[in-house]
Amino acid sequence: MLTRQDRTVVDAERVLAEVFAIGVRHIGFKDIGVDRTVLDRLNRTIKQDGGTSYMEVVSATPEACLASARVATEIGVDCLLGGTEVLRTMEIVSGSGIAYFPFVGRPEGHPTRLGGDPASVAEDCRKAEAQGCVGVDLLAYRATDADPVGLIASARASLAGRLIVAGSIDSPERVREIAMAGADAFTIGSAVFNGSFTPDKGALSSQVEDILAAVEASARHTKQGAVP
Repeated sequence: MLTRQDRTVVDAERVLAEVFAIGVRHIGFKDIGVDRTVLDRLNRTIKQDGGTSYMEVVSATPEACLASARVATEIGVDCLLGGTEVLRTMEIVSGSGIAYFPFVGRPEGHPTRLGGDPASVAEDCRKAEAQGCVGVDLLAYRATDADPVGLIASARASLAGRLIVAGSIDSPERVREIAMAGADAFTIGSAVFNGSFTPDKGALSSQVEDILAAVEASARHTKQGAVP
């Protein structure tokens, strides 16, 4: 994610060029931090260069989230993450080809925190799929009421579609944890920019390379049968 502290960074286009050179092809941004013109250019560049684009909605009110969903549809992102107004958002993206992954649980504030226990998260996953979503967006490590890994496992058990874990992924250990718990993907932004993923390295490129290495190691571990 071209984001820090739940906002798209103002030099996102420069960062995009750098991470593309490293080999990253799944790249996203938030609906706040830069204006629509920049979001449009980011999206077009990602897709023109063979990537998959993601926009995550973190606006504070339902109407603002729906407005962001309209922007996502108009600029043509591949995937829309976040928001809790599932049916109304699905109506907005209908026919656009956008894959929608709503938040599950009770996201609040900015930066976003997550309320809700494993049972309520599981129920939200079932509802989202019943409403036509291809998967969900889970802020597991922003949880205030439950163990993050328990939330991921509960969501996985109740979900046939894709499970994206978003927020506060900041170490190889967390990458491995979410893989073992059954997540399909995760978002990462702030840990790249503040250097917390690999604290003894300072370059953005070094952080990204180590993240990719952690992903590859977790994938190998999964293929060896360590994950159900």
